Amino acid sequence: MDEERTTAAVQRYLDALAGDSPAEPVVRSLLDRSVRRLHQLCSTLLHRSYPRLTQPPLNLQVDEMLSAVVERLLKALREARPETVRQFFGLACQHMRWELNDLARRLDIQPSAGVLHDELLPEPLSSVSGISPEGRRMLDAIDSLPADEREAFDLIRIQGVTQTEAAQILGVSLMTVRRRLSRSVQHLTEQLGDLRPAGKPSDLA
Repeated sequence: MDEERTTAAVQRYLDALAGDSPAEPVVRSLLDRSVRRLHQLCSTLLHRSYPRLTQPPLNLQVDEMLSAVVERLLKALREARPETVRQFFGLACQHMRWELNDLARRLDIQPSAGVLHDELLPEPLSSVSGISPEGRRMLDAIDSLPADEREAFDLIRIQGVTQTEAAQILGVSLMTVRRRLSRSVQHLTEQLGDLRPAGKPSDLA
């Protein structure tokens, strides 16, 4: 029920943003109202796709990431005018990925903190990178999905909404959402099947 109220409230703010009201107060109210879902999305992306960013030397926390993403959205919404809840959270997820990718790239190019104390547990190179090659493959595979399948997968598996809520956001039937999700999982399984340990079922299904 709270999720439905959030969706309805976000849509009202988006409608106001498209009107004649001053943009900045509407944008701030929009972000305040959607902060719980944005926090959930940040947590999901950070811990599922970029877990190494939560470890030394960065020790990234969800609240820190959320603050950076909100700053990005404040700037983006000076120009961007998403018309639907679907477009707004799609924009938010895009900026979350950009923020995490930026942080990962910085870790890739900076020397390991362990270099200053070589005698004290020097870090292996693989742990310095913000995201592993396998993680990059997974993100690239998701990005390569057809748009409708990527939206369904993003909403349900990353944003954590129910299939019924996803159908409402996308404006399609529940059966269509299930079909798109099933196709997305099938495509990802085909592309990433070699990453799954032998005998272990896919956790995408």
